Amino acid sequence: MTADASDAIEIRNALLRLRRATGLPVAFGGLMEAGQQMRISELSGTATHALRSLVVTSGTGLGGKTLVLARPCVVTDYSVSRQISHEYDAPVAVEGLRSVLAVPVVVRHSVRGVLYGALRTALPLGGRMLDEAVEAARDVERALVVREEARTLAAEGGAGAGREQVREAHAALRALAPRIADPGLRAELLDACALLTADTTPSDRVRLTPREVDVLACVAAGATNAVAAERLGVTPETVKGYLRSAMRKLRARTRGEAVVAARRAGWLP
Repeated sequence: MTADASDAIEIRNALLRLRRATGLPVAFGGLMEAGQQMRISELSGTATHALRSLVVTSGTGLGGKTLVLARPCVVTDYSVSRQISHEYDAPVAVEGLRSVLAVPVVVRHSVRGVLYGALRTALPLGGRMLDEAVEAARDVERALVVREEARTLAAEGGAGAGREQVREAHAALRALAPRIADPGLRAELLDACALLTADTTPSDRVRLTPREVDVLACVAAGATNAVAAERLGVTPETVKGYLRSAMRKLRARTRGEAVVAARRAGWLP
C-alpha cells in the first residue's frame, strides 16, 4: 500500500489540526507501506529533517508499539522510557523531542498509519491533548474510508472505466471554471462541462447551486472535503456547508447517497 498525493494532504491537514488544537509545537506522521512498516512522510513544526522518511517497524519504538496495540501511546521522556524499545533514539534526539504521543489511524479494524505530537520538554501529555490527537486521526480515517468507497463504487459500476473518466473530467472542469477571470472563457468552459451531462436533464424538482454541483462533482470523483477545498480554492468548512445544503435538497443522508441522487436528478454524469 502506498500513499498518494491526496493521502499526503490529509495527513498534513491532520497534523496542522493536531498542533492547533493541542498547542504541541511538533507533529509528524505517515501511513503503512507493504508489510509491517510505516513511513513518516509528513512533518509539521520540526526543526530538522531527521524524522523525514523514517521507516518504523511494528513493535519498535513508540509508533511501532502503537501499530501493534492499535491504541494511543504516550511517553514523558522518550530517550529514557522503559515502556518502548529505542531503535529510533538518534533521530528523535536530533530533533530534540522529549514527551511524545502517538495515535493510530484505524480503518475497518486495520491500523493504516500513525500521527505523533511532541514537546521538547519532559512534561506529561494526556487528557485533552490526547483526545484532540485522536480526533485528528479520525479525520484521516474518514478520508481513507471515503476514498475506498469511491473506488469500490467505480469498480462495481456497470459503465466501466470510460464512464469514470467522464466523471473525473467533469469534476476537473467544474473545479477549474471559478479560477478563470474572463467571463466569456469561463462560460465556454462550463458549456463544455455541460456536454458531459448531455444525456441527462437536471430535474426541476431539485435546484442545486453551481457551487453545490462543484462540490458534489469532487465528491463523486473520490475527493475528501480537504482535497475538494484545495481544488475549488475554498476552505474545508465551506465545502462542508455546500455539501450539507446539497444533501438536504437531495434528501440524502450520506455523501454517497447525495452523489447517487445528483446523478439520478441529472446534475452529474
